[in-house]
Amino acid sequence: MAKYSEEFKIKLVTEYLYGNLGYKSLAEKYNMGSETSIIEWVKVYKSQGMDLVKKKAN
Repeated sequence: MAKYSEEFKIKLVTEYLYGNLGYKSLAEKYNMGSETSIIEWVKVYKSQGMDLVKKKAN
């Protein structure tokens, strides 16, 4: 699995939460293989905050 920078994770979580694109559209926009990572990052953010997104969800 590819590792993504903290900045990239924060950007995508923020863009998902406050933008108009869904998981699949964001994954396509940023040429990711699938939306699975974004789904996990958002899930971690909603339950435990952005600090854990930075550390745990690669």
